[in-house]
This record gives sequence, C-alpha cells and structure tokens, in this order.
Amino acid sequence: MPSQPQSPVAGRKVLVAVTGGIACYKIATVVSRLVQAGGVVRVIMTESATRFVTPLTFQSLSGHSVLTSTWQADDHPDSQHVGLARWCELMLIAPATADILAKLAAGTCDDLVTLTACALPRSPKMTPVLIVPAMNAQMWENPVTRRNVKTVNDVLGYTSIGPETGWQACRTQGAGRMSEPEAIVDAVGKALAANERE
Repeated sequence: MPSQPQSPVAGRKVLVAVTGGIACYKIATVVSRLVQAGGVVRVIMTESATRFVTPLTFQSLSGHSVLTSTWQADDHPDSQHVGLARWCELMLIAPATADILAKLAAGTCDDLVTLTACALPRSPKMTPVLIVPAMNAQMWENPVTRRNVKTVNDVLGYTSIGPETGWQACRTQGAGRMSEPEAIVDAVGKALAANERE
C-alpha cells in the first residue's frame, strides 16, 4: 500500500487567534483538524471570544494552554505577544469580526490578538497571516468594513478566506458567513506550503 503524502501542516507552528463572533464555535473544528494533520497549534483569544467558547475547549483540542489576556504568564522569556509572534510560522485570525478588522487596519493594539499581529516578523520573510471574515451581511457590506479588509490585504499583506453567502445567526441569508472549517484548514496548508517554497 503506498504511503500517504505528508500534510503541509505537519510539524508546522500555527497560531490561531479567535475573536468574539458567534462563528468562533467552528474554530474548535479547525484547531482539531490542524492538530490531527500534525500541526503544532497554539490558541489565543480575545475576551469577547471566551463568551462564546471557553479557553478549556481549545486547550483540550490543541494540547497547549490558551492565552486570553496580555497579563497572563506564558513560557516565553519575551513579552508573550512578542514570543508568540516569533514562534509561529503562520497566524490565523478567525473569525475576523468587523471589530478586529477595524483594529488591524488602524494599527490599534489593545488586546492580545492585535498586539501579537503587530509584533509578527516582516523580515527577512513575512509571517503569513490568514483572516477569515465573519459577520452579518449588512456589516460585511458596510463601506468602512470593506475599506478595512482592503487595508489589511493590501497594506499589511494578509490573505482573506471568504466570506461565503448563506444562513447567518441573525436568521437571514446573505454574504458574510464564515468559510467552513475544511476550507480554512486547506487554506492554512496551502499557505504553509507556499511559504516553505519561498
């Protein structure tokens, strides 16, 4: 029987940043799939994300402690956001809410996710960042939100995954639905494979 090709995630260090949108429950599946593919996954969360899914969920799935505050102690000798930024080979921000997109676009660093994103190395090679927008259709269509997405893509060099069109938690159909876990995991693998070749 021929051996299966190794996943591009295997042995790679992925930092998953979870922000406070209802879609964050899907990120538990993303973390689980990345770990099953052999990835080394650390999770950080905004305070609002912990109101939807507990840190214990992600700790159990990743096998690592989950950080939710800039004041928590970690095993890095640097400030934790700097240590995590240096540690990871890719940062995944999911769901990327309208709020976190606005903060990233403006350079605001007032939580663990935005601080860590700001501290990511950009040379000699930029750490890839994937954002997965998820919000109500009207919020997604808001011109300020669209401008912020363009800024994080064009100025910061982040890559967007989705969003899709479909049923939303606000009981309506429309654009802004977060991409499914399989598509997110696939995008992480492709980004890691591409970054390794560069």
